[in-house]
Amino acid sequence: MKDKIRVIIIDDESLARSITRGYLGKRTEFEIVAECSNGFEAIKKINEEKPDIIFLDIQMPRITGFEMLELIEDPPIIIFTTAYDHYAIKAFEVNAVDYLLKPFSEERFNEAIEKTLVHLKEKTSQNEAIQKLIEKNDEKVEYIERVIIKDSGKINIVPVEKIKWLEAQDDYVMIHSDGGKYLKQKTMKYFENHLDPNYFVRIHRSFMISIDFIKHLEQHDKESYKIVLKNEQQLPVSKTGLSKLKNIL
Repeated sequence: MKDKIRVIIIDDESLARSITRGYLGKRTEFEIVAECSNGFEAIKKINEEKPDIIFLDIQMPRITGFEMLELIEDPPIIIFTTAYDHYAIKAFEVNAVDYLLKPFSEERFNEAIEKTLVHLKEKTSQNEAIQKLIEKNDEKVEYIERVIIKDSGKINIVPVEKIKWLEAQDDYVMIHSDGGKYLKQKTMKYFENHLDPNYFVRIHRSFMISIDFIKHLEQHDKESYKIVLKNEQQLPVSKTGLSKLKNIL
């Protein structure tokens, strides 16, 4: 007997899960191995069950579908479901990743399934497309409220109000926060675009700080300055950073 295609449905709405479950139930080649209502549960189930396909909702509480994507190390084939994120739809279309716009018909559902079966048959990897999708979504100028970081199997949620300063480290950024420090695979440019400039300022090509965590600005020598943070940490300030600080302070 041929092995069935293993599926996980991830959506915080029970009605949406039941619709997907109902459509899949009419096709004998699929087996639903788990249903998840949030991203944390989904990551655990994906690691345990190793599904062939997941149906992933984008707008979910706790962690979103996009945040979840960054935490899956070897993603299965993904069919995204979304209700209204038009920017996300544009990103999906650009990167040839299939999506279902809610509410979707059974006919549209089956179209996505047939496309996915081709990927499975050809053993097509979505890793590159998903990475491009994340990068495309990162281009959206939208202030974030938290940063999600996976560290040694543990998922950390760092609210932006807990961030003290950020430090560039090659292709990563070290986030210094009330709860400790965390390494995130993003650029400083990403955080400059996604942290509210009323509360965060990039003082140097390698440093960005929380305005609330500034103790004072002092002159280092004739033409250079440094910022002193409330924990007495001292950071260099570039000429551009100095101009930004003067405007804010």
